[in-house]
Amino acid sequence: MEKFYGLPVLTFPQASSDRSLPADPASVAWRMRCGLYSGDEASDDYWNRFTETVPLEQVRALVIGSAWYGSDGWPSEAIDMLVESSPRLTGLEALFLGDLEFEESEISWITQSDLAPVLRAYPRLRELGVRGSEGLSFPVVRHEGLRTLRFETGGLPASVTRNVAASDLPSLEYLELWLGDENYGCDTTVEDLRPLLTGERLPSLRHLGLQNSRFQDEIAAAVAHAPVVARLESLRLSMGALGDEGAAALLSGQPLTHLRLLDLHHHYLSDAMMLRVRDALEPAGVRVDLSEQEKDDEEDEGTRYVAVAE
Repeated sequence: MEKFYGLPVLTFPQASSDRSLPADPASVAWRMRCGLYSGDEASDDYWNRFTETVPLEQVRALVIGSAWYGSDGWPSEAIDMLVESSPRLTGLEALFLGDLEFEESEISWITQSDLAPVLRAYPRLRELGVRGSEGLSFPVVRHEGLRTLRFETGGLPASVTRNVAASDLPSLEYLELWLGDENYGCDTTVEDLRPLLTGERLPSLRHLGLQNSRFQDEIAAAVAHAPVVARLESLRLSMGALGDEGAAALLSGQPLTHLRLLDLHHHYLSDAMMLRVRDALEPAGVRVDLSEQEKDDEEDEGTRYVAVAE
């Protein structure tokens, strides 16, 4: 992650580093990343030095990576340290949990934990991003501050999907759910998504992503007649197994010409269907992303894959 919350991401350096820190702590998103290499500080020492060195009241965005996340991470310790520091992190507006790269951990190995304490501790939080879903728990909550909520997973549990849909998030403008593959923990169904599609919840929602799904055609068919779409500015049905059937359902449903963006990248559409989608929407000014055209598995005909699973 190079940018977060519109800010460049800066990894807080190890004690042995001679790298200077920015004069304005609010000008960057601070990434906590340690324990990867010999000579790195212990995570407690590293975090304590951060809290003693950087004026916490001026920190706007935090990105938490290793050593707290991954197959051998301690996500509950990350939550504890964030809760304990909340009286000093008074300006925190954005938080990302689990910023690990492929070389550090497969996404399906990234452990998470109960997010309820951090949501309670930061009522003014505007953006929350989460990568990984092992052990993930999201409560049914009222949070008046959240504008952006993003789950990057290879398998999103239905309990998380249902609780997000049941939560009272009056300011939420951007919601992105990477649903993933059933082999990696996705038991979310279209029925679990329907409360998000009725338009009765999330009154400020303008950007919706229901992505990275094996049943992307079914999602597209449900979205085609979903009342919430009329007030969206962008719609992301990308990264999944979307085929001609799902795209045809979208085109035969309600008008989509009011959208600024329809993101369908990583799809299984035929060339002819791609042309139909472009002809239907691009003349109206809709930006359509149809990059990453995939093909059915030649060895296992009809098999399609999501972009992110293991």
